[in-house]
Order: sequence, then C-alpha cells, then structure tokens
Amino acid sequence: MTKLGVMTIGQAPRKDVTPILEAHLPKRVEMIQAGVLDGLTKEYIDAHLQPGEDDYMLTSRLTTGQSVIMGRNKIQPILQNKIFEMEEQGVEHILLLCTGVFPGLHTRTSYLIEPDHIIPPVVKAMVGSRRLGVIVPLEEQKVSLRPKYEPQGLHPEFAVASPYLFTNGNFQAAASELKDKADIFLLDCMGYTEEARALVAEETGSPVILSNAIMAKIVSEMI
Repeated sequence: MTKLGVMTIGQAPRKDVTPILEAHLPKRVEMIQAGVLDGLTKEYIDAHLQPGEDDYMLTSRLTTGQSVIMGRNKIQPILQNKIFEMEEQGVEHILLLCTGVFPGLHTRTSYLIEPDHIIPPVVKAMVGSRRLGVIVPLEEQKVSLRPKYEPQGLHPEFAVASPYLFTNGNFQAAASELKDKADIFLLDCMGYTEEARALVAEETGSPVILSNAIMAKIVSEMI
C-alpha cells in the first residue's frame, strides 16, 4: 500500500470529504488522516485561534459537524508541526486538505501537495478565455483570495456559500448571483461536496469544478 497523508486544517477524520477522495484515488492508496485542530474544543478554538486584525481568514469542520473560523497566523505553526509529525510516521506524500494559501510551509523528507499551487493554473487551462465564477465559504475571502488567481490572468466573480452551513437555498442563491457573470464555476474549498456541485450545476447549467475531486484525480497520478 502507498501511504498518503491527508492533513485538514480542521479535525480528522473528514467523513464529509473522504468518500470523494476514495472515489478517485487508486485502491493501493491508504489515507492517513490528521487535523490541525485535533483534540481541541470549539471553546478553545474560539478563544485562542480567531483571526487577528488583517489576518487571513479560514474555516473548517470539527468532527462534531460544527464549523469554526480561524486566523492563518494562529494555525500555521500548528499545521507545520503536524506535517513534521506525519513525516515521522513514514508518510512520503502529504496532501493539504485546504485550498487556502500558506506561505513558507515545508517538509523535511516528504512531498507536500498544496492545492493553492495546483488548482489556479489547472483552472486557467480549463477556463481559457471563458468567464470564471468562484464560490467561497466566507465573505472576507472574496477579497483575500483574489491574489491567488491574478498571477494566472484570472479575474473571477465571487459569491459566498459555506459548505459547513448547508441550507436549502444558500448554494442556489450563490449560483444565481453568478449565473449571468460566468461560464464555468469553481467551488473553492476542500469542504464542498458532490451535493453542492450538483446544486450549482443545476442552477447555472454550466460546468462546476469541485476542488477536492480535481485534487484527488491529480494526486492519483502523482503517487
């Protein structure tokens, strides 16, 4: 078996996302899951890991199903240590289960697969000259995520629908907001599911890229 480390910025296991990864990864791949927030209570996270002023905001899921918001400056040192711990288990490939940007992350022995390095250029190749619509979990990310796309010549239109606060109308509303502004759509968070993709596709009648699915397909060719 080939070991693939899967590192969420929330808590492991990610039962919401694991089935999507398993559907696309080869049977010979064994996933070793870990999370930045493993062992922490929501009360602790809310008290100690909230974003500071001008901090890069992130959101993820706890094993209870609750969602939390964190600041990158608060969790990146924890994330880095978790990566080192996973390497000590003999894991040679680690997939970061987050599409956010984490400058300066590194490994000692393993190969770190960061979606923010892969998804923007791949999406650019898929979109071409067409218009891109991007759905993100947090309102603040409509601004903070623009620099991730601009080096690729992408200037997407954004809308918000959280994968962790799933309601009957939030994805339809986000898709409707972008429907006449985009020709192809990206769900820019590893927490989005096939159900979310189906809702956006039905509302827009356009192709919808699911971040975790496209990463699983690419990783299956890398390991």
